[in-house]
Amino acid sequence: MNFLAHAHLSGADEKILVGNFIGDFIKGRQALNQFEPRIIRGVELHRAIDEFTDNHPVVDESKKRLRPKYRHYAAVIVDMFYDHYLATHWAQFHTEKLETFAANTYSIIQSFSSILPSTFKQMLPYMIRGNWLISYREISGVHRALSGMAQRSPYNSRMEQASDDLRNHYDAFRLEFEQFFPQLKAFAEEWLRET
Repeated sequence: MNFLAHAHLSGADEKILVGNFIGDFIKGRQALNQFEPRIIRGVELHRAIDEFTDNHPVVDESKKRLRPKYRHYAAVIVDMFYDHYLATHWAQFHTEKLETFAANTYSIIQSFSSILPSTFKQMLPYMIRGNWLISYREISGVHRALSGMAQRSPYNSRMEQASDDLRNHYDAFRLEFEQFFPQLKAFAEEWLRET
């Protein structure tokens, strides 16, 4: 899942939100040791969400549709597509307006600036200025995000073309998201209760 889903699935604890939000920017166990326990718990939640998602048969159906053209980038693209559906169906999953949730999330992340990984800290102003969490609602926002990733990739990922696949298979991806996301939400809630 991408930034919006990770933020949404963090629950009410700000430190878990921060850890979950920056999880992709922290590599290995050693790097975790610099953080306090609730930030570490957030990173571990991020990793648990990614593992659950990567191994889910419904998500695999979405990836199969993209894999012939995008190979291993199919998983990254599906994460973006699912954030699009989460943003467009936000009221089904959260009581707070998406605009309010996004603004609060940016504010919380910024308040932990002193512990953010440098690569994430460099990206954060662009995220806020482009209001990424809101922009995922529009296919054009998904296109911008995927095009940016394609430019940063050392390989010819063709991710800048993926918004066409979203348009062409919109209902199929949406149905898969609708099957999958409630299960992921239940998994994350159970994980937070148990750990």
